[in-house]
Amino acid sequence: MKKRIFVICTITIILLLFLLKIIVCQLYPEKYSELIEKYSEEYNVDSKLVYAIIKQESNFQTDACSSKGAKGLMQLMDGTAIEIAEKIDCSDVDLNNPEINIRLGIKHLADLIDRYNNEKMAIIAYNAGMGNVDSWIDKGIIDKDGTNLENVPYKETNMYLRKVLQNYEIYCMLY
Repeated sequence: MKKRIFVICTITIILLLFLLKIIVCQLYPEKYSELIEKYSEEYNVDSKLVYAIIKQESNFQTDACSSKGAKGLMQLMDGTAIEIAEKIDCSDVDLNNPEINIRLGIKHLADLIDRYNNEKMAIIAYNAGMGNVDSWIDKGIIDKDGTNLENVPYKETNMYLRKVLQNYEIYCMLY
């Protein structure tokens, strides 16, 4: 009898964990995986980081638009999109087009990672802009190596970094 109860409890726990994973995967999807994997590989960016940023930026809504004018899945500003498109000889900058938005967003993220040689610094620059990050480094507010990012003066950017890193951890655990 005890063995039977143990087996039933074990099976129930396994089923509940399986259902929990299904639910969490619905909250943290891998939408646009073909595009994300393609351009993450092309620009040498961790695809899980891209999913984490898209989750935070637009929650995978292609027509998302911020109050500041950022558009699409990766919430790019028109000026940034045009600048990146020119670098990669891309004539189309329709930011509501998932492929274009993802391609330009990942290239932008790759450029930020190359510039700062640090993914966390790249994440805060993705949110606050390179000008702000460079200014904070010049003023000694944050270190170039990213060791004291808790000193970022924008509360929104501090929270953004934490949320993206949390999303990243969840994507790494799930997939």
